[in-house]
Amino acid sequence: MTHDCSFLRDLPLDDDRYSFGDSHRAGHAGDWGTRETEEVRPDAVVWPESTAEVSAVLAAADERGVPVTPYAAGTGLEGNAAPTRGGISLDMTRMDAVLDVRPDDFQVDVEPGIMGTAVDEAVARHGLFFPPLPSSGDISTVGGMIANDASGMQTVKYGEIHDWVLELEAVLADGSVVTAGSKAVKTSSGYNLKDLLVGSEGTLAVVTRATLELAGRPEQIRGGRAIFDSFSDAVDAISDAVRSGVDVAKIELVDETSATMANAYTGSSLPDVPMVFLEFHANHGIEDEIAFCRSVFEAHDVSRFEVGDEAEMDDLWQIRREMAFAVEAYDPDLSPLHLGDVTVPISEYPEMVRLVRRLADEHDLLIPCFGHAGDGNLHYSVLVDESDDDHIERAREAQTEIVHTAIEWGGTCTGEHGIGRGKREYLELEHGEESVEAMRRLKRALDPNDTLNPGKMFPETVGGGRIEN
Repeated sequence: MTHDCSFLRDLPLDDDRYSFGDSHRAGHAGDWGTRETEEVRPDAVVWPESTAEVSAVLAAADERGVPVTPYAAGTGLEGNAAPTRGGISLDMTRMDAVLDVRPDDFQVDVEPGIMGTAVDEAVARHGLFFPPLPSSGDISTVGGMIANDASGMQTVKYGEIHDWVLELEAVLADGSVVTAGSKAVKTSSGYNLKDLLVGSEGTLAVVTRATLELAGRPEQIRGGRAIFDSFSDAVDAISDAVRSGVDVAKIELVDETSATMANAYTGSSLPDVPMVFLEFHANHGIEDEIAFCRSVFEAHDVSRFEVGDEAEMDDLWQIRREMAFAVEAYDPDLSPLHLGDVTVPISEYPEMVRLVRRLADEHDLLIPCFGHAGDGNLHYSVLVDESDDDHIERAREAQTEIVHTAIEWGGTCTGEHGIGRGKREYLELEHGEESVEAMRRLKRALDPNDTLNPGKMFPETVGGGRIEN
């Protein structure tokens, strides 16, 4: 499906703000989680540099029935930024400024194209930081994080992105500019449009400015790793530590398969055994918290519990940040069928991990497990030989059982990657037909022409027709 986007030449846009060129279109045909066979080139790419330009593009596109797919860093994993209906790829990365830092209020105003780690860099001299950054914060934009309601390794202590967004400026499908939320730390005024837009994956509006809340950098930061002989002991220790109230800022699971892959990719020398990476934040009394955690882990037969300072932990956290790349690169004959990110209540976490490992054995599959274990978030990757139909079928059966079980146990099909295209089939299973229909009604109200990011999130379009596969 192609769309005439020549109207861009008539808008108040400089020539370098848009392109119909093949290379630019090819570069915006998918995101990190889109297979080459699934890519769809947009008919044009636009790089707006102001809210007014975003508004002009959307108003003109909406009037002409041209789809617009917001695009950030292209590091999404569910095809969120893939322009499945063609049209315009709206690349927000040139809107990357820090607009204002207000250290006395613990706030910063930024544009959506700024990288997450750049926010931390901008506020560091004030002794502040942005706590909910995902581990991919150096390659992910704030706009993309808001669109997916992202989270990361520190969620167990600090929460998700939505917990730290105070106010948004956004452009609706028809070009209208709205402000949602408030710079006040609390408000009960009107509908909570801010939280409606956070996590909407670019289907309701395009964020053009965000006011983020900040936190003071803790005076004490210590970290380390716990090594177990038994994988079962490792996951039980994590669940017990969280339920016991250990004040931990990061508690990450790394299974033996993931450790082997990380060593091959980074040249590290992790032991090929189950491990838990840990980090503690406090302004005082951090040694007491570490001792508390150690005692919980010792009850689960931890073989080594090693703690160092922040500098000594840098290498370990870098290994953890590169885990997804390590999995991808491990075996040239295998590729991820899906990069899973189910999340379950913490009491169910050990059994969730055991289920994944049992399915790997039953279906003869390679499925490395790692993740933000403290908040019940399990990352796993079902690796397949794409030339082997039987292998693919076994992998799909395992993937389906993992997600269905997570939902059955009170969890979610996606803890942080979003629905996009990859998990549309699970939306009604998780929320129910009536709830999903309520979501569709909101979509119809704010975007009646299905202009913004069509073909994403819902099993059907707003018009009720089946999406193209």
